[in-house]
This record gives sequence, structure tokens and C-alpha cells, in this order.
Amino acid sequence: MDRASQAVPSPRMAAGAPDKAEDEGITMKPFETIGLAGAAAMTLGLAAGAAHADPLASPAMTPPLAANANPIGYATGFGKIYLSGQLTGLGLWQDNSVPGDKDSRADLSNAQLEVQKTDGVVQFYIQGGAYSLPSLGAPYVKADKLPDLTYKWVPLAYVKIAPNANFSIMAGKLPTLIGAEYTFTFQNMNVARGLLWNQEPAISRGVQANFTQGPWAVSLSVNDGYYSNRFTTGSALVTYTIGKQDTVAAAGSVQFRKTSKASLATPVPQNNGDIFNLIWTHTEGNWQVIPYLQYGHTPKSTRAGLPASGSAFGGAVLAKYSFNPSFSLAGRAEYIASSGGQSLLYGPKSRAWSLTLTPTWQLKTFFIRGEVSYTGLDKAAPGAGFGATGDKDSQARAMVETGVLF
Repeated sequence: MDRASQAVPSPRMAAGAPDKAEDEGITMKPFETIGLAGAAAMTLGLAAGAAHADPLASPAMTPPLAANANPIGYATGFGKIYLSGQLTGLGLWQDNSVPGDKDSRADLSNAQLEVQKTDGVVQFYIQGGAYSLPSLGAPYVKADKLPDLTYKWVPLAYVKIAPNANFSIMAGKLPTLIGAEYTFTFQNMNVARGLLWNQEPAISRGVQANFTQGPWAVSLSVNDGYYSNRFTTGSALVTYTIGKQDTVAAAGSVQFRKTSKASLATPVPQNNGDIFNLIWTHTEGNWQVIPYLQYGHTPKSTRAGLPASGSAFGGAVLAKYSFNPSFSLAGRAEYIASSGGQSLLYGPKSRAWSLTLTPTWQLKTFFIRGEVSYTGLDKAAPGAGFGATGDKDSQARAMVETGVLF
């Protein structure tokens, strides 16, 4: 993603977006994206990497953080309705900030509520509130601005029809099937998403079918990709549980019709391309390790305003070690390289890598965690790197996040 124009930050944020972005002091240029950190959800207990089952399967969470073991529930004539939520804040310090961003800030990271029904043939899930989506290599957008610029104040909402335990159909605003990291901070090992996450869709509108049989779990979806409101994307996730310690998953998303639709949540190159993952989750003793590979390709398209094709290939390892039930240390290492004439990272043929460490302490519903990270760039286009003039090839960050998961 060229950053010569400093397109707005967070996940999948493309230029050509609403004028509101100018309130953050960040200007934009058509068809350029920023940061590139990819995450996403494997949804509803079908996600590779889920090492334990929380009382409520949604929102899905990767350890070390765990949801409230006793969520609020209300019996109604329609069935039991559950209420859960998150109230969390963060502090961020970084060097080489880009114009429109700051060297330090404090902000909400989540002020969200979830209402859901999890049994019976007819079920539903609604998640709403304020959120920020910090990601490596991208400037930060405040939680009071980001919803209007991306997935709105109700980012997830769907109806689920489950005639039996093995089959269900969902329709609405759904978490993506792509990637090994989820969207919101409290769902992940690390506070900020990684470089691969921003290549991926995060939330899509559409219809999804889920089927489980023995060790197999399959999800198929027709959706609007990177929140484009153009229902021309097909996605799939196939998960196989080898045993108690290992799970493998293959995911893919293919775009059937090109579109020039652009917004902060809809980067034109990625929204018009295909993306694939291969993910392995291994859990043994106090360790959980999740290595995965990712490949994305965007073809040349006159219709979408893409004058050249481009590809991006990357890999990452997510790992967590639990010292005791309350304290753990998580880490992430990743590398991604682009090829071709289309800018998918920090200019055509640019490369990036990152290292992240996140110690976490949780006592019942309260948690606090710190984070240090380093992002490096190689072959960034002039003006597309870090710093006031885009000529810096690295950015170091320190973060702290704390709050309650109720």
C-alpha cells in the first residue's frame, strides 16, 4: 500500500474514502491502501486455533484472554438470551509516526456489548459499540471515529438457522473465514494485528453455511468481500482436527466480479483479488503455536481501475506460553513480500516484517497486558515508508491494554 498520500490506517483502509477521514488529519489518494495487517475470524467455534471452548462461543477468542465464565443470561419465552461485553482502553507510544498520526495517545480499544441466543433452531448474534483496530505498520484511528469509517457501530449482526447440531446457515454481517487472527483486540494473543492481517477481509455481509462431521468442519459463504456491498465473493474454510493437539485448516476467498468500490474498509486491490491460507494449530502442555502461510493475487482490471497485477506471499508464527493460569507470554513473527506492478504493501515489490511480544495477566474478568513490536520495511516506494516524509524503514511501538471482559 503506497503511503505516499498517507491513506488512513487500520485494517483494509483504502484511499478514496469518506471526507470524515480528513478530520484525523490524514489525506487519501484513490486506490492506495495502508498498513496491511491481516486478521480475521474463523467464526463460531470452527476456527483453527481455538484451544478451548468459552461459555459463549461468540465472540471467538484465542488464549490467553478468556471470556467471562458466567455470562449474564435471561430466560424468555423465546429461549435464553445472553449479554456479554468488553470495556477496554489502551496507551500507545511509537517512533517514526506518519503525518496525521501521533507519537503517543490513549484511547478506548473496546466499549462493546453482545446480545445473543445460542440454542434452538433460530438463533442470533448482535455485537455493537465503539472499537479501535490497531495494526502494525499502519497509523492509528480513534475508537470514536473508526466505526463510522468502517463497519459502523454494529459491526457484527446475523441470524442463524440450526436445524441440527451438524448443520447451520447464517445471514447478516459475519466475521470472515480468512486468516489466523480475529478482528478485535480482546480476541487475540496480541493487542495489535499483524502485517498479514491487513491483507485479509475482516467483516463481510453475506450468507454462510456450516457443516461438521467427525473431525471435519466446513464453512462456505457468498459475501461482499472487504465490506464492499457488492456480493461477488465466494469464501470457504475447511478444518480437520487431527487429534487433541493438532488442527489444520485451509481457507480461501475468490472474487468473481471486479468493482471499483473503495472505502476505508474496502481497499480496491485486495477486494478485487483472491486470497488463500494454510494454517496449523498445535497445542501441547503450556504451549500453543499457530504457524500459517498466506498468498494473495490481484489481477489487472480496467473495470476496477487497476493498471497492473500484483501478488503478496507471507508467513507468520503466533505462539503463546502459559506460566500459570493467570500469566502468559505471547509472540508473533511474520514476513510478507509483494511482486508485480500493483502496490499491495508499501509500493510495488516492497517487503515487510515484524516481531511482537505481549505479556498478559488476567484475574477473572479483569486483565492487563503490555506489548512491544518492531516493523521493518524493504524496498518501500519513495514517500511510502514511515516518518514525516515517508523515508524511514522501521517503526517501534510500545502498547498497554487493560479492561474487563464481562
